[in-house]
Amino acid sequence: MNLRTQYRTTFKINIIVVIIYHCDIAPASFAQARISVDERIRFDPDNPKTAIYNMPFVYRLQPDHTLSIRQLHQALQLTVNKHSSLHTSLHFDIEMNQLMQRVITHEDTNDNNNMFSIIETTYETDEQLNEILHNEKCNPHLFDLTQGLVFRCHIIYYKQISSNSLLSDKDLLIFNFHHALFDFPSMNIFLHDLNQAYTTGQLLYDDNTYLRYLDYAVIEQQMSMSGASMFWLDVLHDCKLDQPLSLPFDRYRLSNEHRTGRGTCISFDFGQDLSHDFLTHASLNNISLEHLIFAVYFIFLYKLANGQTDLCLAMNINNNRYRDELKSIIGLFENVIPLRCQLDPHWCFHQLLEHIQEITTNSMKYSYFPLQRILNQHPHISKHAFLDTSLEFISYKNNNTVMIGDSQLVPGSSSFNINEDEILSVFDFSLSIHHDINMDQLSCTINASFDLFNRQTVEKISQRFHFILNQLSASMIDNQINKSIYELSLILSNEQYLMQSLNNTQISFPSPLTCIQHEFVYQVMKHPQKLAVELDEQSLTYCELVYYVQVLSLTLLNEYHVIPGEIVCQCVERSFSMVIGIMGIEMAGGVYCPLSPRDPQHRLHGLTQQTQSRLVLVHDLTKTKFSHDIVVLDIGSFLIINELNKDMDYNYLSSVTVRSEEIAYTIFTSGSTGTPKAVQVRHKNFIDCMHSLAYINSLNKDDTVVQMTRCSFDIHVQEILGTLLLGGTLIMLHPGGTIDFDYLSKVLNNKQTTYLHTVPSFLHAFFISIEHNKNINAVKHLRSICSIGEAFVVYLIDLIVKTGITSCIVWNLYGPAETTIVSTFHRVDLIEDTRSVSIGRPLPNYRCMIMNKYLQLSVNAQEGELLVGGAGVFAGYLERYDLTAKALVEIDGELFYRTGDLVTMDNNGLLHYQGRKDHQIKLHGQRIELGEIERYLLSIASISACVVMKWNDDYLVAYVQSSHINEEQLQQHCQSHLPPHMIPSIFIILDKLPLNPNGKVDRKQLPSPHFSSIHLTNSIELLLPTNDMEISIHHIWCEIFKLNQISVDTNIFTIGGHSLLIMQLFHRYKIEFHLETNSLSISNLFQHPTIIHHAQLIQQSINTILTLDDYPWSSLHLIQAKASFAQERIYLDEQIRFSSNKTTMNNMYVIPLLYRISS
Repeated sequence: MNLRTQYRTTFKINIIVVIIYHCDIAPASFAQARISVDERIRFDPDNPKTAIYNMPFVYRLQPDHTLSIRQLHQALQLTVNKHSSLHTSLHFDIEMNQLMQRVITHEDTNDNNNMFSIIETTYETDEQLNEILHNEKCNPHLFDLTQGLVFRCHIIYYKQISSNSLLSDKDLLIFNFHHALFDFPSMNIFLHDLNQAYTTGQLLYDDNTYLRYLDYAVIEQQMSMSGASMFWLDVLHDCKLDQPLSLPFDRYRLSNEHRTGRGTCISFDFGQDLSHDFLTHASLNNISLEHLIFAVYFIFLYKLANGQTDLCLAMNINNNRYRDELKSIIGLFENVIPLRCQLDPHWCFHQLLEHIQEITTNSMKYSYFPLQRILNQHPHISKHAFLDTSLEFISYKNNNTVMIGDSQLVPGSSSFNINEDEILSVFDFSLSIHHDINMDQLSCTINASFDLFNRQTVEKISQRFHFILNQLSASMIDNQINKSIYELSLILSNEQYLMQSLNNTQISFPSPLTCIQHEFVYQVMKHPQKLAVELDEQSLTYCELVYYVQVLSLTLLNEYHVIPGEIVCQCVERSFSMVIGIMGIEMAGGVYCPLSPRDPQHRLHGLTQQTQSRLVLVHDLTKTKFSHDIVVLDIGSFLIINELNKDMDYNYLSSVTVRSEEIAYTIFTSGSTGTPKAVQVRHKNFIDCMHSLAYINSLNKDDTVVQMTRCSFDIHVQEILGTLLLGGTLIMLHPGGTIDFDYLSKVLNNKQTTYLHTVPSFLHAFFISIEHNKNINAVKHLRSICSIGEAFVVYLIDLIVKTGITSCIVWNLYGPAETTIVSTFHRVDLIEDTRSVSIGRPLPNYRCMIMNKYLQLSVNAQEGELLVGGAGVFAGYLERYDLTAKALVEIDGELFYRTGDLVTMDNNGLLHYQGRKDHQIKLHGQRIELGEIERYLLSIASISACVVMKWNDDYLVAYVQSSHINEEQLQQHCQSHLPPHMIPSIFIILDKLPLNPNGKVDRKQLPSPHFSSIHLTNSIELLLPTNDMEISIHHIWCEIFKLNQISVDTNIFTIGGHSLLIMQLFHRYKIEFHLETNSLSISNLFQHPTIIHHAQLIQQSINTILTLDDYPWSSLHLIQAKASFAQERIYLDEQIRFSSNKTTMNNMYVIPLLYRISS
């Protein structure tokens, strides 16, 4: 029979007129549908291993109290008869294409007892009792929703079944309900009516006027709720509902992975003092305790999510009986609503509290609006991330006594053993605050998904929350509640100690010398005949080198009148002239500024203008690069002319005064950010950095150092000046020598080179060449390999180990030019560093801080900007005081440089590079750190370099340098390691990524992707069905979505699909293709949401317009109807968010309450 012939509801202005046809069937409520879908999708419906919606309530009699079993049976029958929800079935109606509820009547069962079950068992030991209780909570076969068996009573006798039909205080009584038709407040109604039925032997109610849960569900379905709809549209119109909070996850849930349901739980009491402070503050300021707690939680989430200010999470509405007529009905009156808080970090606590009061009050007015309808307002969103985080405030009185007749019952012990792997988690992260009104005490429970969090992480989170509570409590006491929210801290005392230990780097170096030239002369005096620099067959000793340097310096002073602090540029290829020129400028008191011979002429002209340099040192290969208005000095020609000049006054050099605070060199940073910035580095910065490198033994006086980097990279200053300052030997290569691996290999071997310092991409290419040519001798003398300038590639370790030079020390160094070449160091462990390589700790006399944008310390494992202080901090940008002011910040009287690099610190105090701040993007509302994707790609052994970029504001494109991998393998790897929103849409594989002059990847030279040839997630190219099965499924989809064409690779959730629709498809497929009951899994349909995949899965199986008002509601006399909103939410929750993990016992919605029968 069509549903319309079973009941009819007529509407008049603000008056509900219900015409009752005494029907027994109706659509399920939204809550029931939510529960049903949840149970069918998130867990294995065909072979369930655990129950997540069993709700056992356990009671004992007080001592000397008894209970008549006969009267109890009769009372239960009367109570079940009155409350139709306790004998209501749920099933999916194929014809009506929706979930229906049906009241099971006596005519259906022909046996009153079949409407519910009464079980009697015995126990003797605690172990036996524990097993029985476990079964009531975890057994998924106790109820049958399709048959309306949703309630059972279990009588547990001690040792033997009572002979006098009386229950005693050692016996237990369990009332167990399925959550789809029962919530916690229903228990009070049940016990009230059970007591009345037990005492009087009857339950009086008018069947013609008594409103049932089924009636509520029908009326609920028909309400217009237009006001609520407008409210939620307005509140969430610009909210990124699919953007998850940036919580400190230990791992991600992968794109093909569902929830296991396993959780970890931490609980703690506020304690008497803390509880008193919050309760008193709420009372004195006339503030709702619930609002006060919500404000605290939003502050905590803001801090925990690293400064995220637009916070939206799920708020559980546990008792949604928003009309008087509903308060006596047993059923599922629950809902989940989004609670959105857009806080300003500069607000004080009371300003936030006012905001919380406003948004919570307004949201509660419309809390009856079903979650499904809220989600339907945003059809373009497939994953509603706000549902992953929840909060709950529960206020209760410990009134444990329950009366049935003259007998008093108390909750039985619920302390039966629960193993760690049996803790459940419905949400990814949830916080529950409990207020015990009798004791006036507060307590907290943090529950987190074990899929994402380790228990140690949750324990640390709970410590941080407790720390926030103590800070707010102290500010209430000290009347400092007006301080800004951002000033609150999550840093625990042990983390402060760890940061202090990290920066315990103070070392006193013995050298009293103040400038570079003095350090160099000191080395000349120590070993004048030691080789200072070699180039192929040519060489200079320290004594010979200082002679040429002095000749050049005197010329600069006498002929070109260079004054101390004047910038002198040099544009020279690798040669002796380069070394002599740098040291000659320093000895004359000038400031060295390198210009790259590879730069175009107009750029060189612009850089000389920026430095206001009137003199440029050149040699034969570069002297034509400058216009006639710039004075150039050809070093090579000059030295030949002046080599035999005996008339120079070398004593004049001693009159040149240079202090350690003065600038030693100026070097331009990359121009990729706009106008190049000239970084000014002092003498003391450079000298301290070199002594620090010598202290850690990265570079020492016995090293033979090959000069690898171009002069536009500040490493060349370390290679040349640093080597000479420490007394080592410098090996120069001829121009182009670094890219001629055969030549380079011969030089390294013949010169017995011990020190190599360059970028990881070069090291990778070089060691690949060595492996290919089996030229191990090239690197057999290396003592120290230093990687800097890019993220260290783990694959490098394998390449280095293959050469057999395991005694060589590999260093991962980090440092921007503004902190003088190197700031942190990490000695790579060739055995242990297999996943990622840290950038380590600060150099001696350097300091590092990890801070948020308010210059507060970030907590361990929380991403923050790296600030570097100490010996290496530069003097500022040349003539750019505005940029200098932004780059340098004073902390506790010390200047720190804001690197713009994002790092984390682990529990061992090691820093880990996460990427650039300016490489953090948002894509489709998701915040993405591109460096994170790059790190995962670099973990693939065959990938030597990669770059991930955002194109056209719509797609992630990954550029990969490899010759042994394809796009499908890359896609599979990302799907196995990254959440869906971080998987690149396009992979472009190149033999070699383009590099800029500094040897880093040149992003501007990367090829544009050809979107027309790529299969994107949303099917830019329409793919038509290719077989009969795909044609049939395509027809069903087009019919449901009312579309003419759908590409067979389209994800159903990108075109407005949702979980209930998947359930609808499931039943449609079973009818259409005559499938057996257990042959197709909803979970599989959900995990593979395209036409192609659905066709494959099936083929495998074969081989509301009522307005809210103040007038009373009355019964519709329907036996079956739609589930309530709350039931539908729970059902959907159980089915979608958890996988069919057969090894895990998941009991998400089981709530055991035990009572003892008193005497």
